[in-house]
Amino acid sequence: MVVDFNGGDVSSDGGSVLLGQTDRSRGHLRRFAACFTDHRNTDSIEHSLEELLRQRVYGLALGYEDLNDHDHLAHDPLLASVCGKADPTGENRQRKADKGKALAGKSTLNRLELTPGEANAASRYKKITANHESIEAYFIDEFVRSLAKGTTEVVLDIDATHDPVHGEQEGRFFNGFYQKYCYLPLYIFAGYWPVLAWLRSSEHQASHGALEKVQLIVKALRHRFPKIRICLRADGGFCRDEIMAWCEENAVQYVFGLPRNKVLQRILRGAMRTAKSMQEFNKSEAERVFKDFGYRAKSWAKSKRRVVGKAEHTRLGANPRFIISNIPVSEIPARELYEIQYCGRGEMENRIKEQHLDLHADRTSAHTLRANQLRLWFSTLAYLLVNQLRQIGLAGTELAKATCGTIRLRLLKIGALVRVSVRRVVASMSSAFPLQPLFTLAMQRMCQKPSS
Repeated sequence: MVVDFNGGDVSSDGGSVLLGQTDRSRGHLRRFAACFTDHRNTDSIEHSLEELLRQRVYGLALGYEDLNDHDHLAHDPLLASVCGKADPTGENRQRKADKGKALAGKSTLNRLELTPGEANAASRYKKITANHESIEAYFIDEFVRSLAKGTTEVVLDIDATHDPVHGEQEGRFFNGFYQKYCYLPLYIFAGYWPVLAWLRSSEHQASHGALEKVQLIVKALRHRFPKIRICLRADGGFCRDEIMAWCEENAVQYVFGLPRNKVLQRILRGAMRTAKSMQEFNKSEAERVFKDFGYRAKSWAKSKRRVVGKAEHTRLGANPRFIISNIPVSEIPARELYEIQYCGRGEMENRIKEQHLDLHADRTSAHTLRANQLRLWFSTLAYLLVNQLRQIGLAGTELAKATCGTIRLRLLKIGALVRVSVRRVVASMSSAFPLQPLFTLAMQRMCQKPSS
């Protein structure tokens, strides 16, 4: 056996061509770039704004979480081609030291993230400003754009999670619930689709600012679908009178967890005794009895709201739970409301885990909150691209429900020999690659124009 390093240009990211095609066929990065203002001198630009954004977002999707990684990726002609570089080998770079590096290095990408909001053409280095209001609206618009014409119902899942910080980042705060210094990002998903990713300080409660964000989404939805039915789902941290009252006034349905108290437990006492008797008689793991009733807290302006109590008794003992909703019992009975409608929101936690574990949404190590918010949005856009590939390109296949990390490992991280000529870039992958038919099918699907 002879081992040498004379194999030429070999990329470990042969499947990145799928990401590039997914992006171009849907136009996500092109529209995302419109949320930025580029004050740079056009005569001196070697990396366009859209190329920089593609490099950063594609890098996250491919598993490169740190900006330092891009000093090595700058030499990859395949990734450069996927990002849209006309000179994928970097031989025509202006500076001698940059020749052979088609992509931007870590310093250029770092300036993109750290540019303050007030930067302009007179700024020395940081000249690409991100309009945060436009980016927030961008994710909402992309979601609304994705809905089919005949859509009649949308379910929005709301949740917050903690994002630990380990330095002196702006906005850091010690959260008593999580017992650590962290941020408290707010997420809103519609099924698999990311609608909102808002980075917040953890000094506030989970529901802080949620109503204002929901109002923006509802407004955008009803602008296109005036008669659409909208339902919010969230745990007890979002069970606030102001949110429920707004939903009731604006014909928005909700199903929220309701923190238990002595009054609620007393109301459920009879059902709990029944559940206990059933469990002991049947010697089962658990038995459930549901009770539907009206309830009013002293702090509520409304007289009564519908509450469903789950009287569950397991071998470990009593496990009472409560939810609150404005969906009438004639539409959804108690058991279905709890077990299907409310418990269905648990799937959102898997989406948040994908973003944090697979797409590095927790890499909020920049000093400013503004820069860390931009990093969270980059991660969210990387998730959106991989999810589009999953939902469209891999629909009905063995990877249709795979996590973003599994899709990356099995379909994107493919070794490829790269040959660059005057006319084209050729990526030759292994003849023994086991998912060739799946790869081909996904590419064919992503090359098709989306239905309007």
